[in-house]
Amino acid sequence: MRVVSLVPSLTEAVAATVSGTLVGATDWCTHPTDLDVARIGGTKNPKVDRIVALAPDLVIANEEENRAPDLAALRAAGIEVLVTEVRDVPRAFEELARVLQACGATARPRWLDEAEQAWSALPPPAHRTTAVVPIWRRPWMVVGRETFAGDVLSRLGVDHLYATHTERYPRIPVEQLRAAAPDVVVLPDEPYRFAADDGPEAFPGLPCALVSGRHLTWYGPSLAEAPRVLGEALRAARR
Repeated sequence: MRVVSLVPSLTEAVAATVSGTLVGATDWCTHPTDLDVARIGGTKNPKVDRIVALAPDLVIANEEENRAPDLAALRAAGIEVLVTEVRDVPRAFEELARVLQACGATARPRWLDEAEQAWSALPPPAHRTTAVVPIWRRPWMVVGRETFAGDVLSRLGVDHLYATHTERYPRIPVEQLRAAAPDVVVLPDEPYRFAADDGPEAFPGLPCALVSGRHLTWYGPSLAEAPRVLGEALRAARR
């Protein structure tokens, strides 16, 4: 089985489960850190000709991260493409099981069971917290409706203020984000790399939680530790 992954979290999931299956991955596929496969460009601009040259049996993709024209070009070249759709935690587990089976896994991996247990064992939040969740600046963009990251935060007791916006990732002027007066501003380190000196200064007087984008937005082995890692970062911001 020869697989090319266009989704960083799926790359990590397949590499951790079906060793030797991956022959290509995007430049953004950073886990596992020792992954040694052909690099085929970015998630939004993959090199279709390079992927075709790898002669994969399957390309795995995501409806949000990858562009429909690129996937259509791969199919036109005779390559099978599996497209996932993940907008909440339960669907992530379903899609992970589907992808791993399609990639030749003969048994359900332990990490997937551990991840499901980690999320199913979460106690009800003692209190709810409001948040805005920027994912980009210049222009400022935030998590909006029906997103995986939004569902992750909701299960941790965090209600982001743009959950009912008509767009999934709306552009909102930073002045409006500040005026919304959230309990906390959640700043992940991807896709924009927010850091202690790049992001919090835009929200004076508001607690800011710098969180791991891998734990907030990836669906793969990182899901097992995501509740703990994100929970610690959120609590630290409110102290």
